[in-house]
Amino acid sequence: MDKDLKLIKKKYLSLIEELKKNNQLYYEKSNPKISDIDYDKLKIKIFDLEKEFKFLKSKDSPSTSIGFKPSKNFLKHKHRKKMLSLSNAFDQKDLLNFEKKISNFLNLKKKIDIEYSVEPKIDGISASLTYKNCNLVLGLSRGDGVEGEIITDNLKTIKDIPKKINYKNFPKDIDIRGEVYIGKKDFEKIKDRFANPRNAASGSLRQKDPNETRKIPLRFIAYTYGLISDLNIKKQSEFLDLLKKWGFNVNKHNDVISGVDNLVKNHKEFEKKRSDLDFDVDGLVYKINNLDIQKRLGFAANAPRWAIAHKFSADSSFSKILNIEVQIGRTGALTPVAKIKPVNIGGVMVSNATLHNEEEIIRKDIRIGDTVKVERAGDVIPHVLSVDLKKRPHNSKKFLFPIKCPSCGSSIIKDFNKVSKKYDAVKRCSSEGYKCEKIAIEKIKHFVSKDALNIEGLGKKVVEQFWELKFIKLPHDVFNLDFKKIEDLEGWGKLSANNLRESIEKSKNIGLDKFIFSLGIRHIGQENSKLLSQYFQTKEKFNNLTKNFNFTSLTNIDGIGETQIISLKKFFSDQINLKVLNNLISIMNIKNISQNKKGKLNNKTFMFTGKLTNFSRAEAKSLTEENAGKILSNVNKKLDYLVIGEKPTTKKIKQAKELNIKVIEQSEWEKLLN
Repeated sequence: MDKDLKLIKKKYLSLIEELKKNNQLYYEKSNPKISDIDYDKLKIKIFDLEKEFKFLKSKDSPSTSIGFKPSKNFLKHKHRKKMLSLSNAFDQKDLLNFEKKISNFLNLKKKIDIEYSVEPKIDGISASLTYKNCNLVLGLSRGDGVEGEIITDNLKTIKDIPKKINYKNFPKDIDIRGEVYIGKKDFEKIKDRFANPRNAASGSLRQKDPNETRKIPLRFIAYTYGLISDLNIKKQSEFLDLLKKWGFNVNKHNDVISGVDNLVKNHKEFEKKRSDLDFDVDGLVYKINNLDIQKRLGFAANAPRWAIAHKFSADSSFSKILNIEVQIGRTGALTPVAKIKPVNIGGVMVSNATLHNEEEIIRKDIRIGDTVKVERAGDVIPHVLSVDLKKRPHNSKKFLFPIKCPSCGSSIIKDFNKVSKKYDAVKRCSSEGYKCEKIAIEKIKHFVSKDALNIEGLGKKVVEQFWELKFIKLPHDVFNLDFKKIEDLEGWGKLSANNLRESIEKSKNIGLDKFIFSLGIRHIGQENSKLLSQYFQTKEKFNNLTKNFNFTSLTNIDGIGETQIISLKKFFSDQINLKVLNNLISIMNIKNISQNKKGKLNNKTFMFTGKLTNFSRAEAKSLTEENAGKILSNVNKKLDYLVIGEKPTTKKIKQAKELNIKVIEQSEWEKLLN
C-alpha cells in the first residue's frame, strides 16, 4: 500500500476511534462532549471515505453496526435518484386517461393492451436502502423526495432488511426501495401508543435510540430500485423475482395484468378482500412492466409517467352541517366549506368538508342544519356527497353566496373559459396581489410551503399566528422576523426560534424555478415555473418583465400559452407585487439556471411541424431537451431548425425560409441525436 493510501486508512481509523469514544461518552457515561450536529458530521466523514475508497472497512463503522443514537434532528442526505410520488386514479375513466397519455407520448398508432406490474399500495413509510458491495451502508426516509433523513441504524433493526446480501450476481451499487409498515395483528398490541399503523411505523423509525425502534414489530416489503449498476433486466416483474432471490420480502399479492378492463376487474376483487389482509392498503399501484418503455416515458414534474396509484373507493359517513364558511384561496377563489359535527371516516376525524362552489350548493340544495353524507377518499379533501332530505329542519333557509369578497369587499368575478365558451363555476375575488387579507395570508403560506421555500417550522398555523401578531404581512417579512419576540411566545422558546432562524437562512438559497413558483402567480405551477426559468435563466432577466413586458417574446416558450402570459402580465402590473419581487431578489440568493451544454444538440433551437413517425410530439420535444436542445413554439429569428414530419404547416415552412432558418426532415433530426 502506497504512502497516500496508508494516510487515508490512518485517517479513517482515527475517525472510527473518535466515533467509538463519543459513543462511550454518550451511552455509558451520559456525558457527551460534542453536539448532535458534530456527531452526525463525524459519521458522514466516515460514510464519504468508505464510498470513495472501497478497501476501507471496520466492524465499528456506522455503516455496519447498530445501536448508535441518531441526532435529535436527523441529518439529511440527498437521494441519488428522486423518490417521487404517484398520480392517483379513482375510476376506469382515470385509468383510460392515463393510458391515453401514455399512447400519445409514445405515438402508438393503434390501441394495445399495455402490460402492467400490479402491487398493493401499503399504507406505510417509504424507505431507501443503499447497498455497496453487498453491504447495507445507508438507509434514508423518503423525506421530500429529493433528500431524506438518515435512519440507517433504525432500519437495521428490522428483521426483513438484510444487512448483507449473499448472492453471487448482486449489483455492486444499488438503492433498494420499499415500504416499512406494521401488521394489523402486531398493531393491536401497541395501539394504545399510536393513532394508527402508519403513525406507528413513522414514529418508530424516528426514535432517537434504535433499541427503542427494535421493540416495535416493523416489517419491510421491497418493490423497486433507485440507482442501480450492472444489472440487465427488461421487466419490473423480473426485478421483483430477483428481490426474492436476494432475500427481500415482496408482496405475495403482486401480479402482471394487461388492459384497463382487467385492471378494473382485479381492483374490484382485491378491494373485497382488503379487510382480510394483515396490513393496511389504500389501493393498487400499476407500473408499466417494460423497463425500456418506463425509460422512454420518463417523469413529469412530480411523478413518473409510467405509474399510477388506483385508490380504493372512498369511505363515507353521515354528519350534520353546523355552518357554511366561504374560504378564499391564494388565487382569490371562493370555496364554500361545510363545518360539520366531527365524525370518524376511515380512521380520520373529519370536521370540514368542501362544497366546491356556489353551483354545487345550488345543485344539491345544501343548507345549514342539513344531515349530509360526507365522503373521504385517500388524500382527497372530504366533500359532501348528498343531503338526507328526511332529516332537514323545517325552518331551514337556502344558503346565499356572498356578492362581495368577505375579506376585502372587492367585487366577485367569474372567468370566461374560451374553450368551453362558458363562465367558470368558481367565483373569485377581483383584488390583485396582497390587497385582500385572506389572499395575502394564503400567498405567504404558499411562499413558505414544501414545494416552494420549504421553511420547516413555518407551517400554516404559524403563518396565521405571525400574521395576527403583525410579524408578517408580505413574503419578504419572513426574512426580517424578530426572533427575540418569537422566543417569548407560548409554545416556542430559544431552541424552536433558533431552528426556525436556521431554516429561514437555508431557504434564501433557491433555484430560479422554485423562486418563480414561490411567488404564487396564478396559472404558473411547478412545470410552468421550470419552463420560465429555462427561458429567462437569470433573476435579472426575469425581473426585466417589470420594465418591459414583451408579450410576443413569451409566446415563443413552448408550453406557455395566452392564459399564463395574461396571469404574468397581471402580476407585473401590480405595484405591491413589484415591491415584493424586488425585496426578495435583494435578500435571496437566487441561482441561475445553467444550460446543459453537454448534449448532442448543443443548445440549438427546434420547432416541430407535421406528424412524426415513431415519435409523438411530446417525446420528440423531451428527447431534444435531454440532449441540450431548446424548443420554440413560433417561427422567429431565434429558431435554428424547423423539423418537418408528414403534412407539415406550409405557412411555417414559408416563414422559416424567409428568415433563412434551416428546414430539416425528421430523419435529419434523428441523425443529430446519434
